[in-house]
Amino acid sequence: MRSSIFSKGLGAALLAVGISPSLFLCSAADDARRTKPDPTSPGSGLYVKVQLDHPVKLSKLRPASVLEGQLARDVYSADHELFPVGSRVQLTVDHVEKRKRDADDHWPWVVKIFTPRHRDYPIFTKATVFDAGGENNLQVSLVSISRRREIHAQATGKKSRKQAGEAGSVQTSKSGGIYGPGKLAAPILVLEAWNIDGTTSASNTAAAGQPADSSSVETLPAGTPCKILLLGEVSASKSKVGDLVRARLLEPVSLDSHIVLPAGSVFEGKVVKQTPPRWGSRSGSLYLTFTGLTLPDGNFMPVAASLVGAELDHGSHTRMDSEGRLRGERPGKAWMAINIGVTAGLAKEVDDATQLIVEALISTATDASTAGTARIVSSCISGIFMVSRHGRDVLLPRFTEMDISLDRPLTVTTKAAAVTSAAVVQGN
Repeated sequence: MRSSIFSKGLGAALLAVGISPSLFLCSAADDARRTKPDPTSPGSGLYVKVQLDHPVKLSKLRPASVLEGQLARDVYSADHELFPVGSRVQLTVDHVEKRKRDADDHWPWVVKIFTPRHRDYPIFTKATVFDAGGENNLQVSLVSISRRREIHAQATGKKSRKQAGEAGSVQTSKSGGIYGPGKLAAPILVLEAWNIDGTTSASNTAAAGQPADSSSVETLPAGTPCKILLLGEVSASKSKVGDLVRARLLEPVSLDSHIVLPAGSVFEGKVVKQTPPRWGSRSGSLYLTFTGLTLPDGNFMPVAASLVGAELDHGSHTRMDSEGRLRGERPGKAWMAINIGVTAGLAKEVDDATQLIVEALISTATDASTAGTARIVSSCISGIFMVSRHGRDVLLPRFTEMDISLDRPLTVTTKAAAVTSAAVVQGN
């Protein structure tokens, strides 16, 4: 009662002085939102990937459960390595909440409608990283937990690699993960981290490499690899041609021991070609290209880069062809067996229902004619059902690790107004 009277009085007072109450409330809401980092903004947090020591079931985790593992990738901030790959990590479950299941391309819709729409999800708020300098506390938020595998373009282009080698020694981080390419990894936790509490050790503050001189100009050759992190979900079923794609550089790119592209640089691209899953169990496809790059200092330059690899959930049925196009696999035996079983059941139900309807409407109908009509109707319905089945989708969730390669040389200078691209990107 008192709070209602106070609210009305506050609104009247604001109107009396010419201030809209809605403006006041919106400003207060904006201030509240600003106290928490925006997880979708590039560079808003550190990307932390932890490989667990043992398999874990989300449904078994409870508050105060402790998970231990090690970093599967170096943690970078700009040109500084904060934590090396292999550092021990300890996480404690703060609480468990219900979350909607992530979309996937594992099974047809017939299976998905019988699976729970929500599942118990552990919520972590803090993580402790142990390295040579001692304990480091991070404020974290869990993005995903799954087993991961890597996919790559079938042909990576020997000519591009040769060009990269001729122009100097191009280095990226050696943290390709603690599992080999193409191998099924152990369970992986992907976390976004903020605020490092306490004193940072000397090993954490040491630069991964000396920054380039302010007046230096470096040219990255065509074929230079970059490890990036997708900042938004992209899929063959929902994305459209021309949609903006943004990704953050995970690891600094160096040339002859000089850091040219610091971690946190943002690549911008677009969806070039997109085919949604279609009738006849035809799978979808997706083709991305990257045309722009913004450095942490705000300098923008046009680039030309293509997708050459990605890290997906181990159950994903997405593959990459030699041109870097992502395609859904054709339905397998299990997929077809499920749809055939559903079709058989549907045909039986339609057959029985048709016979009952015909017998109720036409009293003179014979058993033979009724059965024949029912078979024709059930065959048509089951045929339409099978033909109308869509194939697998291509889904790249937010925070998907991807590998791209420069299609043309890129010249970078640290001067604010002199960052240029050696390649003229056509059609952008």
